[in-house]
Amino acid sequence: MRILSVNLATLRPVGYTNSPTGVTGIDKRPADGPVAVAAPGPPGTGGSGLAGDAIGDLRFHGGDDQAVYAYAREDLDAWEDELGRELPNGVFGENLTTLGVDVSGARVGERWRVGPRVLLEVSCPRIPCRTFAGWLEETGVPPAERGAGWIKRFTRAAVPGTYLRVVEPGEIRAGDPVEIVHRPDHEVSSAFLFRALTTERNLLPRVLAAGDALTARDREEALKYTAGRSS
Repeated sequence: MRILSVNLATLRPVGYTNSPTGVTGIDKRPADGPVAVAAPGPPGTGGSGLAGDAIGDLRFHGGDDQAVYAYAREDLDAWEDELGRELPNGVFGENLTTLGVDVSGARVGERWRVGPRVLLEVSCPRIPCRTFAGWLEETGVPPAERGAGWIKRFTRAAVPGTYLRVVEPGEIRAGDPVEIVHRPDHEVSSAFLFRALTTERNLLPRVLAAGDALTARDREEALKYTAGRSS
């Protein structure tokens, strides 16, 4: 299990984002050398956990719970086959493109040692947004398939990758090994939580098994649904 690439973005203006600034950092490219990683701060004010990486809309992206986004190369390869085009590392806006890691199957609260120093913790899945859809369609989704909508397609697949918190800072680079040093004893993987938040809301009560490792927003959503069903 290892990091294939560490991907960073600079902001660029686009016509398909609903960010008030009109810019996005979804177009991420592999970095040449080591990248510093640290907790960026609270949602709404903290950006990316990777030095040199830009986020265009802090209302919905970045902050401690979304400090780092990881996606598996194996899943990108599967999308390549489905879409019939090349998907380079970073094209999903992921900071870390991994090899040999079951990223979407990682459990909320699971901890990864990346390289000698950095410790990351699985927090929540990526929920597709308008910017993601616009970016993927702009960069080659076949026109005949755009009517179905990339958001719906990504949601049906339920292979969301995962966001991670930075527990211990340091530097990471391409080639660094990934070691799972803690795996919680519950069923709530990133993919499970994604399904609960999107297409299978009946799973939300079971999400609470992840406890304090859930983001405040996801915990509130699960509690609200569970209370409503009980009443």
